[in-house]
Amino acid sequence: MQITQQRYYTPEEYLELEEVAEYKSEYIDGQIISMAGGTVNHNQIALNLSTELNFAFKKQNYRVFMGDVRLWISQKRTYTYPDVMILAGEPEFFNNRRDIILKPQIIVEVLSKSTKGYEREDKFQAYRTISTFQEYLLIDQTRIHVDQFSKTGKKQWALREYDEEDEAIALVTVPFEISLQDLYYKVKFEPVESEGESADVDELE
Repeated sequence: MQITQQRYYTPEEYLELEEVAEYKSEYIDGQIISMAGGTVNHNQIALNLSTELNFAFKKQNYRVFMGDVRLWISQKRTYTYPDVMILAGEPEFFNNRRDIILKPQIIVEVLSKSTKGYEREDKFQAYRTISTFQEYLLIDQTRIHVDQFSKTGKKQWALREYDEEDEAIALVTVPFEISLQDLYYKVKFEPVESEGESADVDELE
């Protein structure tokens, strides 16, 4: 993530710039921050999860959105693009703009090396100001590992980790389950070299 300039932008200025920008940026209380380009693994994981969610919710009152839909977090004056969002019922739009939504129930981020600290700390803190926000998934794209945070009470969150291929993630706040094998389907990890030898690229199929 890279701040484009050291100056203050209003939310309106950011939206105007974003309309014509070649690449997406986030807005955090006056600053415009360029987003890192996506990887094949990042795209595959988000696609795998969104596809399974969309099928599971075909006859249920939930909506699934991927990374091109912008989220407005009013308390933090932040515009961001979560990788996957789940909303209960019909979406609520900000200022009647159909490209900006409010009040997701579940947010999913696929971690990259450059943003994983931000997504685990500052971004999670911002998301927690959303009244409807109940669950947060952080998915590693370089290895099999998922952190699942679920809200258990006021200012209280529970953490569960998943790191084995034969495990399945069950969401706490909506009726959905996905195996890690399906989540990481067709994802290729970088080879891990041991001393004196190199390993082949691993792929889950």
